[in-house]
Amino acid sequence: MAQSTVLMSQQDEATPTVRHARWQDYFQLLKPRVMSLVVFTALTGLLAARTPIHPLLGAVAVLCVAIGAGASGALNMWYDADIDAKMRRTRGRPVPAGLVKGEEAATLGVVLSLLSVMLMGMAINWLAAGLLAFTIVFYAVVYTMWLKRWTAQNIVIGGLAGALPPAIGWAAATGHAPLNAWLMVLIIFLWTPPHFWALSLYISTDYAKAGVPMLPVVKGAKETRKQVLLYSLVLIPVCIAPVFTGLGGWLYLAVSGLGGLVFLILAWRVFASNAGDAADPRAADRDLYEVKDEASAADAKDSRKALAGGARNARNLFAFSILYLFALFAALLAEAVLGLKVLELPL
Repeated sequence: MAQSTVLMSQQDEATPTVRHARWQDYFQLLKPRVMSLVVFTALTGLLAARTPIHPLLGAVAVLCVAIGAGASGALNMWYDADIDAKMRRTRGRPVPAGLVKGEEAATLGVVLSLLSVMLMGMAINWLAAGLLAFTIVFYAVVYTMWLKRWTAQNIVIGGLAGALPPAIGWAAATGHAPLNAWLMVLIIFLWTPPHFWALSLYISTDYAKAGVPMLPVVKGAKETRKQVLLYSLVLIPVCIAPVFTGLGGWLYLAVSGLGGLVFLILAWRVFASNAGDAADPRAADRDLYEVKDEASAADAKDSRKALAGGARNARNLFAFSILYLFALFAALLAEAVLGLKVLELPL
């Protein structure tokens, strides 16, 4: 009897634990963090239009954008499962982790895509629905299936998909998309490269292993740091431009100006650093402990500190870029909700 109990216990220990998919796993397919930013910028576009819209219709429009963003995320996770499985940052996602089947993610993405576009068209207007459909197709097909695996400019061109929600929100409220709607699109479009390239500077090893031609992998860290600075120099004036077009007010001017100054300082620090020279900062730590003599140990320690400083600069820019974009759109949203006067300064 005792032997039987021991055998059963050993068999139980040898049996692998299988976890079935939960609703949270399917929700993760929708990339909720990305969705939250998309919803926020779309809501800002809808309210910045300053055109009365029934609250229920406004909520439906924002819901459609959220569903469409989730659909794009699910299709992306389905198609990129092979890449995600090779990268430390993404290997825990539901599809590469084996929690959700690829065909289930694809089906969810297609169904949600059709639902979001049709609901937007029938409940709101077909311009907003058309822009939403274009956004989904551009992200899921043009970016995910083509650009991401083909060119180092994947983030630059593909960034259009993430930039369009403000125009969708504006079109939902007014039935058209004027210059100011596209100015918000341009801000996000130009913000995307320095934001993602700052991230890629300290996780380029992952991209290299997965065969994704991100700029640091193809052109090197030095060129990436230069491009981060150049895009930042173009981005900040564009972020201030809404005060000259009647879109932003004094609050927006303060946020865009002061935040833009900090953004440029951080971008310069990245440019002047060695961020990305150690694709995996942990390599410097290994070098430190593998050297034998004190002189080599001291050199390795100095190298580790320098590399860690470069990685820190890239992380700081990446983190602040999120805050800056949020603050810009929060200022526009606050001015619209509070009815604050916009500016139209002379050029």
